[in-house]
Amino acid sequence: MHFQKRRAGTKQEIPTSSMPDIVFMLLLFFMVTTTLREVDVLVQFKLPEAQAIEKIENKRLISYLWVGKDKRIQINDSIVKLEEVEPIMYGKRQVLPNVIVSFRIDQGVDMGLVMDIQQALRKAYCLRVNYSATLKI
Repeated sequence: MHFQKRRAGTKQEIPTSSMPDIVFMLLLFFMVTTTLREVDVLVQFKLPEAQAIEKIENKRLISYLWVGKDKRIQINDSIVKLEEVEPIMYGKRQVLPNVIVSFRIDQGVDMGLVMDIQQALRKAYCLRVNYSATLKI
């Protein structure tokens, strides 16, 4: 008598029919959750340290202004002169009335330049200002 071994009729392959759906869902997830960097910082700066800092929750209202160690001022993607700060920020205030100007200033910059920028912001009616700093440990 000859016995024949029976095998189950299952396939050994991995089903790939749903693979395009999974890839599309992953692609859509990463497109929705990823935020693109809006501004390239062109100036070099090192933020001063503070013992207490407060985080601003609504970052949509923030407009960043950088001042590098070489005293160059950057707003958005361009380096501007001190005279150009007022019209640029006035335009931003017209678009967004509750704009908060966040200074990111190098710790070595003298306060005279900072006061001049503040005066320009005051003339542009941008009165909500904060200073960025790193937490001192």
